Amino acid sequence: MVRVMCSGRVDPVFVLRAFAKGVDGVFIGGCRLNECNYTTQGNYDTLNMVLLYKRIMEHIGLNPERLHIAFMSGAEANLFADTVNSFVHRVKDIGPLGKAEGIHPETLQARLAEVTKLVPYIKRVNQEKLASRLHDPAEYDRLFTQSDVEKMFREIVSYYIDPVKCQACMICARRCPEEAISGGKNQIHVVDQTKCIKCETCFVVCPTRFNAVMKISGAPVPPPLPADQREFVRQKA
Repeated sequence: MVRVMCSGRVDPVFVLRAFAKGVDGVFIGGCRLNECNYTTQGNYDTLNMVLLYKRIMEHIGLNPERLHIAFMSGAEANLFADTVNSFVHRVKDIGPLGKAEGIHPETLQARLAEVTKLVPYIKRVNQEKLASRLHDPAEYDRLFTQSDVEKMFREIVSYYIDPVKCQACMICARRCPEEAISGGKNQIHVVDQTKCIKCETCFVVCPTRFNAVMKISGAPVPPPLPADQREFVRQKA
């Protein structure tokens, strides 16, 4: 059981990590909408996150009913107990994680790991919708559709450093939060696609006068330049 002070602090990574550790269901309880104790209305943010990740769970083959959010006040102990008990019974009826869906454990772990790696990308491309303030439950199903999620995964972007344009300035390598860019002084930089989390940092920080970082969507990434060909020779003035 994980407890945080505000439901708005529940990051998607927490949810995915719980499932990766074999938890059969994740329940998130938050203050009633428009009754935020911290005036940040973080419970709206968490609601939107849950709506999106329920769709993502469907995309990777998991029953979305394994993830649930409910809103109540701190004085509604009976409601909390009833809601949690109802959720526990529902999850028991669904069955063990993965096994009930017919997914091999290794396959499930791989799918969860891939989605976890993409969390920064998922947040960025859905930024506007994740900031929505839905007041009518009838709007919930329309915020994120399954076709939206399938398109998002189908059009995942990748970042590639053009070896012809790279000036070995080391800016992107220094700013990459995952150290996914190799290359040092006088060495053309290369993005390690297995480490890249699609955060777009390299694309943003690459000086416009170089414009070396390419954003590739829905197409294969060119193979990296061989290590023995990465030496950068600066032109003399």
